This record gives sequence, structure tokens and C-alpha cells, in this order.
Amino acid sequence: MQSRLKNPVMLIPGALQALLALDKSTEAADVSYVMRKLVHLRASQINGCGVCVDMHARELKKAGEKDERIFALAAWRETPYFTDAERAALALTEAATRLADRPDAVPDDVWDEAARHYDEKALAALVIQIALINAFNRLNATTRQVVGAWA
Repeated sequence: MQSRLKNPVMLIPGALQALLALDKSTEAADVSYVMRKLVHLRASQINGCGVCVDMHARELKKAGEKDERIFALAAWRETPYFTDAERAALALTEAATRLADRPDAVPDDVWDEAARHYDEKALAALVIQIALINAFNRLNATTRQVVGAWA
């Protein structure tokens, strides 16, 4: 397998640093590292970004997450492995990743459930993290970045 192009964030000066700075900016919000990585992995599964699926599953494993949670993330609704707050963030992730799949891109019930578990700052961080991973997924999938090449 070969990529179509060197990763665009490596070709445009400052692009990677800008994205990483955006990621770092959300650390002060009350969203755990594991929650951010679950969001990253779920959006990456939806978008078919092999690079990010591989990377974020490994990060979760390194953070001490159990295999059951990592393996079952794509079917989180049908498993007992996730808290209500995690489920709310994952539902928000799916809605915000699949914007064109329904007339109301992010339905009020999805937003309201997330807002029940996260304050305004944490919600802002989640929305930024969802947008950020979707950007990375699109960069990687469009240019067919090779899994493992990032390591």
C-alpha cells in the first residue's frame, strides 16, 4: 500500500502545529484523555480512517483501557462497557460526524443528553475534538495515508 501524497500537514508549514495547538487548547476543559480518544476512535471508525483507528486504539490501550471497551466501541449502544456520559459524547460524535445523514444534523435530544453530562466548556471541547478528528480523518483518508507510518 502506498499513499497518494505525503501527509498534507507535513507539506504545509505550520499546519500540523496548528492542529496540535487546537487539540492542546481543549485539555483545560473537563473532558478526560480517554474520553477524547474514544471520540477520536469512534469518528475514525465511521470515516474509515485506518491510520486514526490504529493510532487511537493503541493510545487507548496504552492509557490502560480494557480490550472489551476498545473492541466494542463501534457497537457501544449494544454493550454495557460505557458510562452514560460516554454514551452521550459518543452519540454527539456520531451525529457531528454524519452531518448529512439526517435533516437535523445534530438533533436536540442528542445535544441535550450531552449537555446533561458536560458543562458548556466541556461541550465546547467535545465539539472541537470531534471537528478536529474529522479533519485528520479527511486528510488521511483522502491521501490514503498508510497505517503504521505515523509511528
